[in-house]
Amino acid sequence: MRHSYHEDLDQIQTDLVEMTRLVGVAVSRATYALTDGNLEIAQQVIAGDEVVNALYREVEARAYDLLARQQPVASDLRTLVSDLRMVVDLERAGDYAVHLAKIARRRAPQPAVPAELRETVLAMGRVAEAIAVKAGTVIATQNIGLAGELQADDDDMDRLQRQLFHALLQSGLGDSTETAIDVTLVGRYYERLADHAVAVAGRVVFMVTGSHLVATD
Repeated sequence: MRHSYHEDLDQIQTDLVEMTRLVGVAVSRATYALTDGNLEIAQQVIAGDEVVNALYREVEARAYDLLARQQPVASDLRTLVSDLRMVVDLERAGDYAVHLAKIARRRAPQPAVPAELRETVLAMGRVAEAIAVKAGTVIATQNIGLAGELQADDDDMDRLQRQLFHALLQSGLGDSTETAIDVTLVGRYYERLADHAVAVAGRVVFMVTGSHLVATD
């Protein structure tokens, strides 16, 4: 029975890491769809979210089952509580990748991002993907130092979001209501996706140490 218990705990960690991989792939593809007006890729991102959602349901069910049957204490209880919070963050991160893809789908076959803003959006996509991948590494390795690095990565995303908004205003593209709304939402979705991935790293810190990751200015 105890062997099965630890196998279930390990499976939850495996599924969480897989979710980070899927989110990283989704945001990379959504970025391509946004900047190139690729309808097929946008549709793939939207349809692929069901895999993330299925893992979310599986992790949640397995964790609640372990809580009910095994009544874990101390570190195992902290692990399961952290897992339940992480899976929510990762599911929401996946949703933001879908939101990006839906903007791309609405504008296809034209790029949803004007040429003047393309490089900034590509940079946001790269940062978002890197944060998702690093969050997976933090889960797999429980590397507290790496978890702390994600705060600096998140600062990069915040800077890019401000840069995107400033470029929108400076370029005059904001005179088009539709473009202004789309670009503003794109920036917001990348920023929120990154926030959820960074939150995952904070959950790992709590799981391992019992203390919360202290935010730095």
